[in-house]
Amino acid sequence: MKRQLIVLTALLCTASLAWSDTRDDATKRLQMAADALTAITSAPDKGIPLEVLDNAKCIAVVPHMVKGGFIFGAQGGRGVATCRLGKGLWSAPAFFSITGGSWGLQIGLQGVDLVLIIQNRQGMTHLLSSKFQIGADASAAAGPVGRHATAGTDWKMNAEILSYSRARGVFAGLTLNGNVIRADDDANKAIYGTADEKAILTGQVKTTPPGVPFLRAVRRARVLAAGK
Repeated sequence: MKRQLIVLTALLCTASLAWSDTRDDATKRLQMAADALTAITSAPDKGIPLEVLDNAKCIAVVPHMVKGGFIFGAQGGRGVATCRLGKGLWSAPAFFSITGGSWGLQIGLQGVDLVLIIQNRQGMTHLLSSKFQIGADASAAAGPVGRHATAGTDWKMNAEILSYSRARGVFAGLTLNGNVIRADDDANKAIYGTADEKAILTGQVKTTPPGVPFLRAVRRARVLAAGK
């Protein structure tokens, strides 16, 4: 009996440490995502246009998505997303992961700060699901850059998701087709006590203190895009 109590205590301590590590990691991810979004939106004349941000249904950020390979390539990262609730309000940030692969003559390693703008209800529906594949379930395209999206572009009609990236390394460009986005249940549960991503992104779950810097960066993005 004493041995069983010792084993049970050890298991509980291990679970507690794992939960603590997950929560710490999720908190760091929120801050890194806030920094990445601010860096991309503050780029002089190369940021996300104001019209794109105003049209956004949801904004997702993957800080330091890693892409690399030798002949066979792979890319992956973990990010956070928030959806517009109306009247200037945004949902609590939900956690997700993105993974994918590619094949071709390639060699190297690259870290990419990635921003995804979900710009219509269909794209938002995919984000609210627990898993979807870019290209198969939701279309994605490189978003227009600059202070304003020119009237002649058809960025509103071409894709459900617009992508923006800030790259460091040897690769040029970023291909998202084939990447799978799925909810990060462990991180969501560590921060909110629930793994229900849909409830988080639709405003049924309140923002906790770790999410405040990211939501502040989301609101500031529009100010930076407007050049104020």
